Amino acid sequence: MNSIFDRRLSNLINSGQQRLLASGLKGLEKESLRTSLDGAIAQTEHPAVLGSALTHPHITTDYSEALLEFITPPFEENSATLRFLRDIHQFTHDSLIDEQLLATSMPCGFPSEESIPIAHYGSSNIGRMKEIYRHGLWHRYGRTMQTIAGVHFNYSIATELWPVWQAMAENSQPLDQFISASYFDLIRNIQRYGWLILYLFGASPAICKAFLKRRPEMAQPFDSFDQFTLFKPFATSLRMSDIGYRSSNQAALNISYNSLDQYVATLATAIRTPHPEYQAIGVKVDDTFRQLNCNILQIENEYYSSIRPKQLTDSGEMPTLALKRRGVHYVELRSLDVNIYDTTGVNRQTLCFIEALMLYALLQPSAESDWSEKKAIKANILATASEGRKPGLKLIRQDRTVGLKQWADEICDSMWGICEILDGDRDDHCYTEALKSQIEAINDADRTPSARMLAEMRNNQESFMRFAQRISRQHRQHFRSSTLDPAQTRAFQTMATDSLVRQQQIEAEPQQPFEQFLERYFSQN
Repeated sequence: MNSIFDRRLSNLINSGQQRLLASGLKGLEKESLRTSLDGAIAQTEHPAVLGSALTHPHITTDYSEALLEFITPPFEENSATLRFLRDIHQFTHDSLIDEQLLATSMPCGFPSEESIPIAHYGSSNIGRMKEIYRHGLWHRYGRTMQTIAGVHFNYSIATELWPVWQAMAENSQPLDQFISASYFDLIRNIQRYGWLILYLFGASPAICKAFLKRRPEMAQPFDSFDQFTLFKPFATSLRMSDIGYRSSNQAALNISYNSLDQYVATLATAIRTPHPEYQAIGVKVDDTFRQLNCNILQIENEYYSSIRPKQLTDSGEMPTLALKRRGVHYVELRSLDVNIYDTTGVNRQTLCFIEALMLYALLQPSAESDWSEKKAIKANILATASEGRKPGLKLIRQDRTVGLKQWADEICDSMWGICEILDGDRDDHCYTEALKSQIEAINDADRTPSARMLAEMRNNQESFMRFAQRISRQHRQHFRSSTLDPAQTRAFQTMATDSLVRQQQIEAEPQQPFEQFLERYFSQN
């Protein structure tokens, strides 16, 4: 047991303020690839019945016109967050007549890169910027990688907890600086424990062979499941492996998470620094923009991180500038796969466990991270993603090796107290039950979603694509046989209409020359 962690938790309990741990806000962002009923990636435009992808607060698109993104408001109760996500799914399924949502993180159903339609957001400068950014991603990384779907967990500590926590820490900083520093402590610890999320919730152990058609050399380490499918026997989350959201050009970036100032400075440097390979692509060629700029990162979002510090942005404000001006408001965990066994891609047990893990990361000591530790963190993520269920797998902890199971047991053993506090007087004990369930998965890897998927594919002699299509049809049928409260339907219809009107209003406003708009955007300070 960690004595500092135990003392911090005991002090909080003795203060009588432990209930504040349960008052944090939780929101979700969930991506789903829109396909035809036979599984082919949708070639249709973003459905107008869903509203404007540019201005709708809850239904938008990610990289592709076919890659929907659902965004919930933050709620104190995970059940409320999931209920809102379910309502978005229900409204969407009610609106899609001849299409369905792919139930997996890893994409399938595209014959070529060119068949993946890039999202577009209208004729306004901000809409053009969003689309050109995606064209830049295409030229830099290809389109296929950008169609991977995931679930993002947005989490903020209860506002009332911060003064209590600061007093216990005997910290005299301005409160906003203490809050940001504490969030970065949490982030560094989540990075250290991030492999556990992949082991427990990874749901991408197999891929369609077509996924690596553009990068055939990366297929060599894989086993062939059948003529259409590649897999790794002990993989958990290939989405988070080196075939997923990874870039050799980004691998050398040393983005610092040791403080807000260092994070903003190192990220801003990457946005300002030209990269020869991207210079060769060109920015504007024959009057067509290929990317926003030729720098290592076009904008902040291009840097893939499993967890990000976030601040609400004003219209046209750079995210790094919002952080610099107002500090960290919440964190965004980005390493959750879409769970094929849940109709909305995520369940309450998962959210309860992740919330408890967030608080565990906050209460634990969090030393600054150096380049050596960052390499170890990356190695642990890649090892768990590719072979996390391998018996006896070793990870790196403080320059020594430790068994994945041993380390996982230690973390979960320390989380009991937090889960009991979060349960409070709940009859369902959802947090301790979630912890029990994950301990069972640590002791029996066959209980993990990744193992269940491979077992089901074997039993049914299904390729990954057929398996994904079958479950996707089941999810569609679930929602087609369900109904949304009429008042909620009207609310979503109103949001859709209002968002379309808002996009028209934006496009009707005077637009400065696009190059001037970009220059002004990137010159913010």
